[in-house]
Amino acid sequence: MGKQVVKVIGAGLAGCEAAWQLAKRGVQVELIECKPIIKSAAHSLDDFCELVCSNSLKSLDPNTAHGLLKTELEMLDSVVLAIAKESQIPAGSALAVDRNVFAKAVTQRIKAHPNITVTHQLVSAFDKTQPTIIATGPLTLGDLANQIKTEFDGHLSFYDAAAPIVSYESIDFDSAFVADRYGKGSGDYINCPLERDEYYALVEALNVAERAELKEFEKDASGEIPVFEGCIPIEILAKRGRDTMRFGPLKPVGIVNPKTDRRPFAVVQLRSENASCSLYNMVGFQTNLKFGEQKRVFSLIPALKNAEFLRYGVMHRNTYVDAPRVLNASFSSLKYPNVFIAGQLAGVEGYVESVASGLVSGIHMAAQLSGKRMPELPNTTMLGALCRHITTPNPNFQPMNANYGLMSPIVMRDKAARKEAYATRAVQDLKEILVDWLQ
Repeated sequence: MGKQVVKVIGAGLAGCEAAWQLAKRGVQVELIECKPIIKSAAHSLDDFCELVCSNSLKSLDPNTAHGLLKTELEMLDSVVLAIAKESQIPAGSALAVDRNVFAKAVTQRIKAHPNITVTHQLVSAFDKTQPTIIATGPLTLGDLANQIKTEFDGHLSFYDAAAPIVSYESIDFDSAFVADRYGKGSGDYINCPLERDEYYALVEALNVAERAELKEFEKDASGEIPVFEGCIPIEILAKRGRDTMRFGPLKPVGIVNPKTDRRPFAVVQLRSENASCSLYNMVGFQTNLKFGEQKRVFSLIPALKNAEFLRYGVMHRNTYVDAPRVLNASFSSLKYPNVFIAGQLAGVEGYVESVASGLVSGIHMAAQLSGKRMPELPNTTMLGALCRHITTPNPNFQPMNANYGLMSPIVMRDKAARKEAYATRAVQDLKEILVDWLQ
């Protein structure tokens, strides 16, 4: 494969996985990590793959979305997942690790590979002509962040203000209805009406709900994340007055409930998040509530009383590119084919998803260097669904975690049987291309 060296910038989950996948295929890798010379405000360890938010890598159940992603990563010989299992501590059906043991084990394994050279320095710029994987994570800052923004036509976000997403099938249409404001549209919105008492109960619940704690480096002078007025957390709007939401994102003007032939007191609108209309975004519900509180409070909305939340709302500092405008499904740059972007910087959300992007980008980079064309990961696999998410045109693109709503749908009434069918199909379809992907 020659002596060409691939630079991997960032030794987090994505960077380490990418470096390993390249190295095991005979590619020489320079893994560049700024620690311990300099640490971001969120990091404290000198080792690679530091988990900063939680020691849980979510479910191991193969019939859950995150469990299926782990199954696929295991089939493709993910080193980071293997070390996570070696570092596992008891946590029921979740994969939890001892953070220090995990980080140290990954560091030792990576440094011991003869094809990987580790350099400790702060990278201020990448070479557009040299094979490079940028995996610097959601806190990419300074000169490198500025270069990424410049080279990719300004498509770089610095704060993630995302509303919850629910599955279509979990919406209660005994309460909800499809209609566009003033009848202008083609049925683009699902409306969740609220009567007077229901609306004020929601306001009260939001006023007392517990918010996620912000890191100091995420706050502005007021103690909040510096977002635009149009992205104010829904719980902050509720505190501005009992009727503030009703004159904002929950305004009912121009909407008539066909079940009652009158305008609701307030209405929560849901907008489709994907082409198959299996995912629906709660319009205007950017929030920094704790995940459990989101489930409790938003389930007070009658049409969402049994809602399945496929992604909870988040508001945190998160640097990521507008992937559909910038990247291929291989995580390579549309503009600079030699440059790949992996991890949360690429627009995937979550630890295991970052590992997945590192694995895919590393394997694709190795194939590209050897002149090989990789078979496409089908949308029936969780890996393929995540790759499709980052390349599907979306004017409101935001990072996404693994969930069944991203995959080619399976129609079954029984929820447990449907999840099992998703997992079975994914494993079968991945097996058909497994040999090519393991080479």
